[in-house]
Amino acid sequence: MNLLIVDDEPVIRKGLVKMAEQYPATLARIQTADNGVTALERIRAAEPDLVLTDIRMPKMDGLELCRVLHEQYPHIATVVISGYNDFEYAQKCIGYGVKHYLLKPVTKPDVHEVLDQLIKKARGHIAPSRLVEWIDRLEQHIWSLQHEELGALLVWWREYCLSANLTLAQLKELLNDCYAMLSKRLTARNFTPPPYQAYMDACSVREALDAFESGLRRVAEGLSATRSGHFRDPMEEAKAYIDSRLSQEVSLDQVAAMVGLTPTYFSALFKKITNETFVQYRINRRMDKAKELLAVPHIRIVDVASEVGYDDYPHFTKTFKKIVGVSPSEYRTGFGIK
Repeated sequence: MNLLIVDDEPVIRKGLVKMAEQYPATLARIQTADNGVTALERIRAAEPDLVLTDIRMPKMDGLELCRVLHEQYPHIATVVISGYNDFEYAQKCIGYGVKHYLLKPVTKPDVHEVLDQLIKKARGHIAPSRLVEWIDRLEQHIWSLQHEELGALLVWWREYCLSANLTLAQLKELLNDCYAMLSKRLTARNFTPPPYQAYMDACSVREALDAFESGLRRVAEGLSATRSGHFRDPMEEAKAYIDSRLSQEVSLDQVAAMVGLTPTYFSALFKKITNETFVQYRINRRMDKAKELLAVPHIRIVDVASEVGYDDYPHFTKTFKKIVGVSPSEYRTGFGIK
């Protein structure tokens, strides 16, 4: 955890630093500032995980600093130091997300107790199921070159990460895992994204997210350049796959796997694009194929049924009549074929 201590009194500032240094769990970095303006400069240069600030300071007081942090850096935990006379004033910080207060004179047990509460508090948690879902959608949008959908997904991901209250170190680890997982998946599809870790050099959560998003857009652009305009829409691939296997019992899961989409996402996207469910589309294509074959005189109707995937002849005739409006034999008679 990285800590920023903000107090205009040098003696108090040094005392707080010493107390923090004596905390049993070593803090990664401890910085100081003598007022809110300087504190914001430190925060913008390298976001801390925790800000410990006095209320009364020149240039920018602690209340105003808390307001700015609440609006611009809501993921940073804030602890306010106040005297008894300032307590009512400090209560205004409640509206800015401040939930921890230290009353002067501050002691080492006080500092260690609040650090215990903040460090032991469950923070920075991303549900594994949500992460897998996001990687699935990310892979799908990049592979399908759905740039608008990718942009919307990245906006959602940014908001989700910020609401999860991740520390910068936690976020970097998460983004590194995400990029590695995405690269592995795309490599399995015969496209290997270039190594990219610019987000690991970021000094703030937002900067890391910016760098990560930039890297993902570069992956999509690289994939587009590799295809050189010869990309075939996954729904067209799916339809061609189904159409070429009408005599077989092809499942939705098989087709989804073939185009590299999850079954749920594929099913929804297929319905949106074709205005038919997967089952409806396959039945309709089978009946279209059956009509073509029935127009060929030497092919028996029972063989037509088999060619379009129906071993159960009665079921074929029932389905054909339901879709076409007449039985297979009546349809064939219309061509003058007996």
